[in-house]
Formats: sequence, C-alpha cells, structure tokens
Amino acid sequence: MKNILFLLALCLVGCSSSTPSVLLADAEPGAGNKIKVLNVGSFHFGASSDANVVNFDEHKQANQQAVKDIAKLIAQFKPTIVCLEFLPEDMTTMNQAYQAFLADPKVLNTRYGELSMLGFDVARLSGLDKVYGIDNHLGYNYSLGDFIEHSPELTNSVDRDTYLQLTNQPFLHYPGLAEVNQRFEQLSLLEQLQLTNHPLMLDYMLNTNADKLFYVGIGDGFEGAEQAAQFYLRNMKIYTNLNRIPMSSDDRVLILMGAAHTAMLREFIGRSPKFEMVNTLDYLTAKEHSAK
Repeated sequence: MKNILFLLALCLVGCSSSTPSVLLADAEPGAGNKIKVLNVGSFHFGASSDANVVNFDEHKQANQQAVKDIAKLIAQFKPTIVCLEFLPEDMTTMNQAYQAFLADPKVLNTRYGELSMLGFDVARLSGLDKVYGIDNHLGYNYSLGDFIEHSPELTNSVDRDTYLQLTNQPFLHYPGLAEVNQRFEQLSLLEQLQLTNHPLMLDYMLNTNADKLFYVGIGDGFEGAEQAAQFYLRNMKIYTNLNRIPMSSDDRVLILMGAAHTAMLREFIGRSPKFEMVNTLDYLTAKEHSAK
C-alpha cells in the first residue's frame, strides 16, 4: 500500500511539473485565418441621451475636415464590412442615406452624427456599397446607485465606498489620465478619439456604464447587478447581430459605436475563435499605415 501511495505521489509531482509547459504551449496563438476587426469607439457627435455629452458642432467646417482626415486614417485598415450603431431593421433607411452621400460626398451627412459623418466616409473611401447596423435597444437604469444615494429612506448595503469612488474619482489611480480627461473638450478630435480608445478609458466606460452597479443593492437584494445585466445583455445581442453578417476569413470588419459598446465588444472579440482584433490606436495615428 505504501509503495502504491509513493508511486501515486511521484505521478502527481510529475504531472504538476509538466503542466505549466503544456499550458504555455497551448497558449501560443495558432496560424489560423481569423477575421480582422478594427473596433473603434466614439462619443456621439450629435444630440444624445447619454449622461455625458461632448460639445461638438458637426456643421463647423473645421470639424467636418477633421472627420474627413480621421476617415482617411481609419480607411487604411481597408475594411470590407462596416458595422454601425443602428438597428438591423433600419438598414434600408440608413443605406438610402449612404447612397445619397455617395452621390454627393463633398459635405458630410450630419443627420446620424458620427455614424453618417465618419462611418459613411470610411465606407466610401473603402469602396463599399452598403453599411450594416448591429445595434440592439434595451433600456436599463445606470443611475440606480445615484438614486439610492439621494433617497434618505434607502441605503446601499453592498459596497457604498467603492461605488462612490468609481462615481466621483474614477481615475483615482491614474492621475495623468484624469488630467487629460479633464481637458477633453480642448483636445483635437483626433486626440479625443485616441483618448476614448485608450484601454484604460475603455475600462472606465465599462465601470461607469455597468460594473459600478455591482457595488449597489438594497438589503440582500441584487438591484444593481440586475441593471448591469441589462447592459451586458444588450451588448451580447449587439455581438450576436455582428455574427449574423455573412463573412469569410478574407473580410476585414470595422465596428464604429459608442465607446461603452466598444469596451464590451472588446471583451467578446478578444477571446473569439472567429475574430482577431487589431490595435485601434494604430489607425488613429496621423501617419501612413499598411493594413495587416
């Protein structure tokens, strides 16, 4: 019996010592033909129901030119499919607007904000005859924590301190990022989009739109988590709409959406066996860029 236990112990030691190298070998990326995705987040150029709205005059000539310049940068990705933040059922209307823009592209179409200004122009520069909508509408209350804070009869019983830190000091551990973000409206449009697509800013978008609700609840309830789940569900449906589009390994997909959706799609695309996400900031740099 002792000999058997000794042999089992040797086997366990042998297995445990070899496991890391096996896992590391499996973790090496394969040479599969994944579909390249450029996942770009933006603030909304026009009117928006978002809690934080950027002051941007989409009719100003300088802003129109700035958008055109950025479209040229993004078009270096050479997308074959452009996905925008509108509902799939609005495809006919949106593509009618896109075709009208193609007929007279001198002035950008401002009706749909960044979608028609930046999205349409990238699609035009890429020689595409249509754009795709992948949005899904699902309401949720991202202000639930604030409502509890301003209701004397209610108490956040989960983790009030962390919730308030994420609300009032979201960049507590990144003072440099906080300083740049405070000057957001003084930055150029290109700089604004560079900041918006910084990985730490995308983390902030997830925290401020959903994850901070994980620290909110009344009594032993899950009110915050239930609201955050609606945000996650909406983005899961957006990702499902992306996967409804027929595509092959030769396609190159541009996604242009509000940055909170970009942040969530980053999570799904990053671990997908189907897609390979390129570095967005590589295409928001004012230089010639060869598509990879």
